[in-house]
Amino acid sequence: MRRGRTKKPEHASRKMQNTSSRRPGLIALIKNYFLRHMQVMFYSIGQLSRTPFSSLMTSAVIGIALALPSAFFTLLDNVQTLSLGWDGNAQISLFMKYNVSNSDAQKLATKLRMRQEVKLTRFISREQALEEFRTHSGFGDVLDVLEKNPLPAVIVVVPATTLDTPDQIETLLTSLKNIPEVDLAQLDLEWVKRLHALLETAQRGITILAVLLGLSVLLVVGNTIRLGIENRRDEIVITKLIGATNRFIRRPFLYTGIWYGLIGGLLAWSAVFTTMMLLKAPVNRLADLYYSQFTLSLPGLENALLLVFSGALLGLAGSWIAVGRHLQDIEPT
Repeated sequence: MRRGRTKKPEHASRKMQNTSSRRPGLIALIKNYFLRHMQVMFYSIGQLSRTPFSSLMTSAVIGIALALPSAFFTLLDNVQTLSLGWDGNAQISLFMKYNVSNSDAQKLATKLRMRQEVKLTRFISREQALEEFRTHSGFGDVLDVLEKNPLPAVIVVVPATTLDTPDQIETLLTSLKNIPEVDLAQLDLEWVKRLHALLETAQRGITILAVLLGLSVLLVVGNTIRLGIENRRDEIVITKLIGATNRFIRRPFLYTGIWYGLIGGLLAWSAVFTTMMLLKAPVNRLADLYYSQFTLSLPGLENALLLVFSGALLGLAGSWIAVGRHLQDIEPT
């Protein structure tokens, strides 16, 4: 019994030694993997630093291609923010039936103000409507001939800012038309529909432009990597002769494409941010002249991260395509 008890700890200790001997091997493998990638990453930076002018020119072309759609999207976001305020200020005029008294119309205006889709209401009595018509129409003498006031009471309804589409405003207009006291409800939705159609067309056009410029980035990076492969053909042949795999040879070129995209993304964000900064002061001054609280918004950190990530992804894709196509053609003879 004692011998059996002594064997179990020996077996357990051997098992722990085996697992402990495996763990350092796995950790060393992982460290070696990341160290190789770090070496290749810094090696690719060194390769770019040897030709700073051509590397900067390539990154600048990528930056311009990324900056154009980003700047358009930023301007479009500002225009959409401005249009929300215009939609919220759209007014619906409710003309009461002639037999509806001012007190009943006033109660209806108070009731409508409590609705969630209504921002505010303004009641115009029959006497106020007649006085405004007399002041602005120029037919004051004609109105004096009339025995009684022909104008009905009016309730002006301002939709809530949450109603930011023409369909939502039109739904509110339809519900207001069905009120028994209302004789006529008017709202000019044509300019709102035209504005949204114009913004939708601009957004689709900018998206198409972004796709085309993204393809141009792939072509620029791919062509640059192809030239790099051709310039290092002899080095690649010798490396393959001593047993290097295509994966090992491909890695520096992939990191080169990533660096091109990263630098291009940073240049694109800098260009967009500088452009918006230069436009902010005159745009805000123009808004003040129209008594508007609009302020031009600048691209934030999310925009910068998106540009850098998009540039790196496009650079990786372009280099991957170029390396995969041209590296297989280089074989030692």
